[in-house]
Amino acid sequence: MEGLNDIDFKKLASQQKSIQMKMRLLALAHFKDRQSRTQIAKFLKVSRTSVNKWVQAFLEEGLEGLQEKPRTGRPPFLIPAQREHLSRYIKDKAHNSEGGRLTGADIHSYKSKEFGKHYHPYSIYYLLDHMGFSWITSRSKHPKQSAEVQDDFKKIQIRNDP
Repeated sequence: MEGLNDIDFKKLASQQKSIQMKMRLLALAHFKDRQSRTQIAKFLKVSRTSVNKWVQAFLEEGLEGLQEKPRTGRPPFLIPAQREHLSRYIKDKAHNSEGGRLTGADIHSYKSKEFGKHYHPYSIYYLLDHMGFSWITSRSKHPKQSAEVQDDFKKIQIRNDP
């Protein structure tokens, strides 16, 4: 592992695209210049705890310790296969020639019945947004709509007699 004095942190920071990595390297540059962690935190406008973590990570693991770690999070309610199934259901309903409109409540009901997963109804829209669906839609078509009748109606001339 390279030592603290062997690395030009400012040069490395200038080559980084990630703002987070730049901040970590600049903190180490100041630490190398023997500034206190409190001074570094004030100068970079970050918490002293962050500076402590960055310095400790470097001292223990070197530059690799400064890399972004994978984050855990809440696992998704629907596995990818279930999301694909739901996506196909929505697309099939949208292209249905009988017309009608698919609402968030409809999707919530279908998802609960099909997969046994109970989202809060408001979170359906969040899920659909992440699946790439938009709720900006055109007006739905009536099942008995006739293009022929509409064209005939457009040809009618209305007279405005005073």
